[in-house]
Amino acid sequence: MSVPRVKRGKRGETIRRGFYVIPSLFTVANMFCGFLSIIESTRGNFERSAVLLLVAIFADVLDGRIARLTGTATAFGEAYDSLADVVSFGVAPALLAYQWGLSDVHRVGMAVAFLFLVAGSIRLARFKVNTNSSSDFIGLPIPAGAGAIAMLVLMSPTPVTHPAFIPVVVAFVLALSLLMVSNLPYKSFKGVDLRKKWPAPTLFLIALVFSLVTLTPHVLSVLAAIYILSAPVVVLTRRAHRQPRKTDQNESHEEATDGAEQNPGT
Repeated sequence: MSVPRVKRGKRGETIRRGFYVIPSLFTVANMFCGFLSIIESTRGNFERSAVLLLVAIFADVLDGRIARLTGTATAFGEAYDSLADVVSFGVAPALLAYQWGLSDVHRVGMAVAFLFLVAGSIRLARFKVNTNSSSDFIGLPIPAGAGAIAMLVLMSPTPVTHPAFIPVVVAFVLALSLLMVSNLPYKSFKGVDLRKKWPAPTLFLIALVFSLVTLTPHVLSVLAAIYILSAPVVVLTRRAHRQPRKTDQNESHEEATDGAEQNPGT
């Protein structure tokens, strides 16, 4: 009597398809939060708009991390994620910055907000075509730029009307735009393996950060500022260390040349 074979492939394929859907669901959530942020900006609810941007950043981090952990990263998912990022971290923060702090300068504010959107889209396009195997980002990631604007708004949700503070907002948005199109290296943290064992002090530090954020949300602003300034500080520090070496080499070369001129017979 022959025993019928049980087909097990279909269920495995169904589960696999489910894994492929999960990262895209977080991408959709990212775009949805960006869309809601745009609506709240047009209504004048700037604090709510900024919070939605932070939620979109959280969803964006999760979709990439889940895709890598489950091995379900695809070309379609990467392209779709980039399109969602243009909405959530390009259009939404640019409109928020304009409605909150740049609308009183009209055309200048429109130009500055538009430059942020263009810089963010360039940053995403460069990320797509970048074949460098380095684990660092080249230029400030667009979610970090959007998060910086959101944190600035959360520090003072009231619309900016004072003439002395408007130039600060203009300079801040322009600085973020320049950092996004720069060649400064920013840590990507993609090499962090969540599946390995973590020491107890590391877990304690993570818990401490969450506790501080619960006590005062301004801790996020400090962390964002540290990350944004990290790349310029690292580059300037490296150049400062290289400059004395070049000076010493030039001095030694000049001394050798002077010695040769004083002793032509040798």
